[in-house]
Parts: sequence; C-alpha cells; structure tokens
Amino acid sequence: QVFTFNTVKIQVKPSAVVKNGAPMSIVCHADITKSTDFQLYHNFTIYKNDKVVFTNVTDKEEARYDIRAARSSDSGNYVCTVKAGSKAKSSNSLHISVTGMTKPILTADKKEVLEGDVVKLRCELPEEEPPLRFFFQKIKMNSKPEEKHVYEPYRNFSVMTFSVEEGDNILQFDCFGERYVNSKREGSEHSNKTLVTVKEPFIKPTLSARPLSNITEGDRIKFECSTVVAWIHGIEIILLKNRTILKSVQDKKLLEYSTVATLEDSGEYLCKVEQGRASKTTKLNVVVSELFPKPILAASMENLDENAELTLSCSINGFHGANFSVFRKNASGDIWLKNSRNLTMRVSVNDTGSYFCKAEVKGIVKQSKPVGINVFAPVSKPILSVVSGLPEVVLGKTLQLICRLAMGTPPITFTFYKGNDVEEIVINDTYATFWDGNITRDDKRGYKCEAKNNHSSSTKTSNILNVTVIVPVRNASLSSVPYGEVEDGSKIAFLCSVKEGSRPIHFRIFRKTDRDILLYEKSENADEVVWRKEAMSRQDTGMYYCLASNRANLDVRSQPITISVILASWQKGIIAAFVLLPLAGAAALTLWWFLCKKKK
Repeated sequence: QVFTFNTVKIQVKPSAVVKNGAPMSIVCHADITKSTDFQLYHNFTIYKNDKVVFTNVTDKEEARYDIRAARSSDSGNYVCTVKAGSKAKSSNSLHISVTGMTKPILTADKKEVLEGDVVKLRCELPEEEPPLRFFFQKIKMNSKPEEKHVYEPYRNFSVMTFSVEEGDNILQFDCFGERYVNSKREGSEHSNKTLVTVKEPFIKPTLSARPLSNITEGDRIKFECSTVVAWIHGIEIILLKNRTILKSVQDKKLLEYSTVATLEDSGEYLCKVEQGRASKTTKLNVVVSELFPKPILAASMENLDENAELTLSCSINGFHGANFSVFRKNASGDIWLKNSRNLTMRVSVNDTGSYFCKAEVKGIVKQSKPVGINVFAPVSKPILSVVSGLPEVVLGKTLQLICRLAMGTPPITFTFYKGNDVEEIVINDTYATFWDGNITRDDKRGYKCEAKNNHSSSTKTSNILNVTVIVPVRNASLSSVPYGEVEDGSKIAFLCSVKEGSRPIHFRIFRKTDRDILLYEKSENADEVVWRKEAMSRQDTGMYYCLASNRANLDVRSQPITISVILASWQKGIIAAFVLLPLAGAAALTLWWFLCKKKK
C-alpha cells in the first residue's frame, strides 16, 4: 500500500470576493496516487491567518467548509493542510475578502427626556469581531448633526451619552461602525434611527427693569426675573452683570433686585434659570445717564519747597451744588482732610503723597483722579570719600568714590568732577558712586561732587578730595660686597634696591634653606637698603634673595645670589705649617744621612 501526494488545492465558491451575509464554501482537494485501490483516510485542516477554523477526517479526497452568512471577520488568508499516514502536504494561500458589515442595532435608554437630561445610547454590530470603531450621531432639525466616536478593541458594541440642551425638541439618533481589514477601511451602513422627545422643565425666563428708559444716576432701578416651572423644587434664578452675581433665589418663580443707579450700572444684565442640568437665560440692556461728571482736583503746585503753601481745589465742569471732600491716599486707608471745595496748608516733607477729592450729589459719590504732590527738603553739603577708606589708589587699579548726603529729598542729581572736568552724572536717592579707571602716574587733579534736587536752593558742593597714586615696586635686585666669595669671619654688606616704587618701601632679606630664613627687614623712604653682617661663617654659605613691597601690597622678589664662605689667610698658614714643617724635617734628616754616608 504505497501512495504519494501530487497536489493539494484550496478554492472558494462562489468567488474570493463575497458580500457580507452571503453564503460561501471553502473546498480543499487532495490529488493522491496509490499503488493499489485501498482505503486511505485523510485529515483535512483549514487555517485562516494561521488559526485553525475547520478540521475533518474522511476517506474522500475532498472536504468542504461551509459558511452560511459571511462576515467581514471571515476575510483573510486561507491554507489547507492534508495529512495521510505519515505524510502531509499544504495548499497555496488563498485570500478571501468579505465586503461590507452587518447593520448596527441602536437602542436608547429613554424615549422621553427633559432639557438638561442625558440620553444613553447603545450601538451593537452583531456577528462582527472587534476591534471596531463606533460613530454616534445626534440629529436636530435645521442643524448640523453632533457626532461622537469611540474605539472598542475587545467588544462588538459601545455605549455613548448625549446631553439634552435648551431648544432641543425632537431628537433623532443613529450610529454606524467601521473596521480596518488588511489596512483598508470598511464601514457599515447606518443603524435604525431612534426618536427621543424632549420636554421643557420650565420656560425661558422673563427679565424686566423699571424704569426701562430715561434712567439717570441717583434713580432707583428695580429688576424682576420670572419663569413658569412644572416642579418648583430645585429651581434657582440668578441675576448677573459682567459675570458678577447680583442676587439669586431658590425654589421660587420670581427674583427681585433693586439698587440706586450709577454710571457703572449701564450694561447687559443676564437672568439665568437652572434646575438640575437644564439652564435657560434671558438678557436685558440698561443705559444709565450721567448725573454729573467726575470732579477734577487741581493743585497750585505739584513740586514744592519745604514750608511752602499748597492750595488744592476741587471742581465739576458745568455743575454746581455738589458736596466736596479732600482726601490723601494711604496704604492702610484713605485719610480725610477736609469737607470743602478748597484746602490750603503749609507743607512739610511728610506731606508728599497722592491727593484726590470726592463729590456727592443725590447720594451719588464720584472720585477725581489722584494728583501727586512732592515736597522737597534742600540737600546738605555732600561728603566725598574713597570707598576703600584711605585717599589713595594703586596705579593700574580702579578708584571707587562715593558721594553721600545727610539730608535732601530724592531724587537727587549727583555730578562728579575730576579737576574742572565733569566725569559722570548720577541720579539716585541719598548717595552715588563713581569709578575712575583712568589713573595716571602723575595724576594731581582733585575730585569733588555736587548735589542738587528739585528744591529751589542752590547746588551744594563737597570739599576737594586729593587722592595719592601709589606706584607699585618694580625690578628688585640684590648684590653684595664682596661678591661671590668671602673669607670666614670677614664682613659682608648686602644691598637690596628697586628701580621704582612709591615710598616708604619695605625691604626684607632671606637666605634660602628648606624653610627660607628672614635675616633682615626694614622700611625706608629710599629706593635701597644696606645690611651689614659683621662675621661670616662656613654655615652662612648659600643662596640669598630680597623682597620689596609698598602700600600697593605687591611683593617683588629679586634674583638669588650665591655666597661662598672660604678659609681665612691665617687659617691657610696654620694648615701650611702643620703640613710643610714635617716634610722639611724629613728632608733634612734624609740629607744628613746622605752626607754622613758619603763622608764615611
């Protein structure tokens, strides 16, 4: 019993493109050659997108997978595998496309709602497999449909809510779905339309004002806002202007509000009725005529000297008969000064501030724009000094000066002079600083500063400040007499000098060791200093250097010199005596011995 697979074929009937809901059959056929006519069982397996969807075992060479109503989820790549005995063979892949989707079913949780309620909808695509996207539509007459959508990755239905708004009467809802098959979008037809009837819980409010026209500041104006409501419980009426709530009532059908009209009361008023989610509004525009313009406060002078006389006058253009008051602004509360049109007073520095007046007619109070009054005390004589303290500056450094005042009302204008030249003008409160970075070696010009404010008095000038220019020490050198070598016990003189530098100059002489030893230091009003050491010893052999500095606080170091301490002449004589005399004696003995021997 020998057999072999020739081919395995898969085909679909009626075609590879099927409409949604139509029947289709997938047929798998195995072509097998046998050695004899014996019974052979075949195990047919059909895969869709690598998942088993059909299996059958038969002794026939063909198997059929019937689908009574094809759905878009049946689209995919199909392969048939046939096993017989220990052998197996698969067909080529066959792509089947099911076009279209089932018609969705839409249901609403309510058929009749009130304004402000929420309608909950459920849209289902039966026999379709997720993932799916659902689209819901709220349809109103003479209006563009409101659409919402939601993605459902794991179920074939979705739920959506819509709010019922003011003006909604008869609403229709529908839905449809879509999916992507092999990167291609496929949509369903629209569902059945669901009708929802809307009822009003209350009517649109009525807003009125008395009087409605010819309103003048000082008149009393009365507002009324009312509605007709089915259920009084939970009703709320709110009166607003420019988003500000003026009054509100609850569980009532009428709101009343009264006020004395001012110019600021002109504008649009809004009456709003709310119950639950429902809300309706009505607007009313009100115009209030001006009774009198804002008062104007005038000052005899805005900038005054201390102890001068100030007069403030409050007036209204083209209007008489108002009651006036004068005030001064204060952070903790405005200060009343006088109930009068005019105010005259002699001012001090403490009277500097902002003043205004108020006018009152028929209970309407209006306030003027503020007027700033500045009272100035004269400046005192300025004091000019160097910030660092001493009146001196190192050549090459920047000189910082400060000009101070003990008295004077700001703002104050400070003028800095170097000699007779204006260097800088600064406006500040009680002091000012000046930096001079252009210092020369022979700068002899003195500094002064002037101070002036808005007081009528003359400018005050400081004393002249003379500043000493300190030249730093440069090019220190060290020499000695004798130079290089000196006999043990002899004298030596060290000379430390500088090429330039402001005096006094501080000199220090060191001998270099593991830790440099200070041998001599002295401050001199000269460019050099001499140090004499009376007796040098062998331990004084080594390297020497000197440091020089002045008030510039910059140490300048010389090149080191080497001093060798050698033997003195008398020391050499003793050494010679100890060495040469024995040699001479030995030579004399040798000569005597030689002469004696020759004589014999």
